Amino acid sequence: MPEAVTVCPHPVDTRTPRLPENLAYSLTLPATLASPAVARSAARTILEAHGLDDVTAAATQVVGELAACACLFTPSDSVYLSLRYRDDALRISVYDGHPRHTHRRLAAACDGRRRSLLLLLACVMHACDGEWGFGESPELGDGTRLWAVLPRTGARTYSQAA
Repeated sequence: MPEAVTVCPHPVDTRTPRLPENLAYSLTLPATLASPAVARSAARTILEAHGLDDVTAAATQVVGELAACACLFTPSDSVYLSLRYRDDALRISVYDGHPRHTHRRLAAACDGRRRSLLLLLACVMHACDGEWGFGESPELGDGTRLWAVLPRTGARTYSQAA
């Protein structure tokens, strides 16, 4: 009797192990008041699935702050969140549809408003020895990119202190 052949995937996917180095996720979120909480929850689940429980406290704070700022600024109905892990650091990017202003004074006022909304983020990133910023999206017409690079060692120390 011939051996049975199955083409269905096994219920446990063993092709891509859930290691930190394989963390690469992207989410599109509605630009609503609930989205920062959804982004934090999704980030927590993703980090734990990839064995990054030790950075969850700092990372979820950063994700929430970036998502909240993007949701406030975007004129569109959604924002885009990207989580990547490379070179022992979590790389978080959030894109909103708010175009960069061409007028110098308007751009400075808008940037100042964004910075004031991201003061808590700045404190967390300082405590974690990370880097953050915002600027024009590299894709033409995509608005503004907010980003943070959260080193694992700094995030781990932050989480232990919290």
